[in-house]
Amino acid sequence: MPFKDLFVEPGWLTLLRGSPEMSRTKRLRAEIECLLREGPANTVEIFDHLNDRFKWGATMNQVGNILAKDNRFSKMGHKRGEFRGSVYTVCVWGLAELGMVTA
Repeated sequence: MPFKDLFVEPGWLTLLRGSPEMSRTKRLRAEIECLLREGPANTVEIFDHLNDRFKWGATMNQVGNILAKDNRFSKMGHKRGEFRGSVYTVCVWGLAELGMVTA
């Protein structure tokens, strides 16, 4: 069972350290799910949250692949705005189980 060492703290899913069954992307996926339970977020916000939360961080390619390939997350639309000093169009993501599917 891959999430046997998963326990819930107030508002957060937390993984026990040293769990042999938890790979790096599983921890990233669990943290993204926790973030999206608070509400929709765009790709840049998710990327920044992961890099603040974990000392090893994640690349933008990793974040994009996790969001696109995991059925728990759904694309809600696009947002155009200034990120990192330039204007970009980024995707807004939500949880599929909460019915946040619009796009």
